[in-house]
Amino acid sequence: MYKNDKVIRRYSEPFKLKILAELTTGKHTKSELCKLYSIAPTTVNVWIKKYNRKDLMNTRVKVETKDEISRIKALQKEIEQLKNYSLKRISMLW
Repeated sequence: MYKNDKVIRRYSEPFKLKILAELTTGKHTKSELCKLYSIAPTTVNVWIKKYNRKDLMNTRVKVETKDEISRIKALQKEIEQLKNYSLKRISMLW
C-alpha cells in the first residue's frame, strides 16, 4: 500500500442500525462506540441524519440570564441607531 491510500469502509444497514440502537440504550456514548468499532464520529452523525434520529444528535443548550438578554437587546438597538445615523450621514453627502 502507498502512503496516501485510504481504506474505504462500507457498513451494512443492520450494522448501522445496531450502532444507533446501542446509542439509544445509553449504555455507551457516541465517542465510546466510535472507539469500540473504529468508526469516525462524523460517520455516526451521517447515520443519525439518514435514519432521522434527531433524538441522538448532540444538542447545544444556551443559557442566558435576564441581564444578558437585556444587554443583548440594548446592543442590538444601539447597532440599529448607528446604522440609521450612518445612512443619514451618507445621504447628506450625496
